[in-house]
Amino acid sequence: MNTPGRLAFVGSGEYLPVMQDIEAWLLEDRPRRYVQLATAAAPEGDASLQRWFHLGAESARRLDAEQVVVDVRVRSDAENPVLADLISGAGLIYLSGGNPSHLARTLRDTLVWSAITDAWRSGASLAGCSAGAMAMGGYVPDIRHPKQGGVDGLGVVPQLRVLPHFDRFSKMIPDFVMRPLLTPEATVVGIDEDTALVSEGPAEDGLWEFRSRGRQSVWRIDEDRRHRVNSPLRLRVDA
Repeated sequence: MNTPGRLAFVGSGEYLPVMQDIEAWLLEDRPRRYVQLATAAAPEGDASLQRWFHLGAESARRLDAEQVVVDVRVRSDAENPVLADLISGAGLIYLSGGNPSHLARTLRDTLVWSAITDAWRSGASLAGCSAGAMAMGGYVPDIRHPKQGGVDGLGVVPQLRVLPHFDRFSKMIPDFVMRPLLTPEATVVGIDEDTALVSEGPAEDGLWEFRSRGRQSVWRIDEDRRHRVNSPLRLRVDA
């Protein structure tokens, strides 16, 4: 029976030297095939995508891995079997930053997303940074307008809601503004920049233990306050 690969929800810093240790950990003992999707940046135009492709190539070079760009920009791309086939043999699949709602709507229930989850469930690591991290949860909030709602996420960790860049974001928006994001069915976490919430895999009871890793902190957001995550968060993963 295959065991799903490692997971990482990253606050910021994808493809940059500051997060190289985490990307190396995600690729550890896996094929040196680094699959990258910059889908979340597609609404920003070709120049933004080319920047992500360049940063991804530099990261793959530092990690002695093969860069594999899966250039999904719109939903029709995500239904292209040629692009889906590129994911085969991945050691790490990484969803980078941009617009999380666009990313979730573009990939959900498509051939490319099916190929990603198949590879992950067969042992490849799966990571998302900023928008990528938000989209991997069960629900993607609009953090600039929390009361206006959001969109369904990709559901890798169904009960998780992610607020990336949290150290910077929380300085601009007080805690009470984030209360509309809270629900009894969800765990809301803020992930600081240059920091990740990571998990090795399922524990004996089937839940996954997620720990903070990186330069700064991960925070659990409750009704009354935020709590630094010092002990593992135990969450259900759709594996």
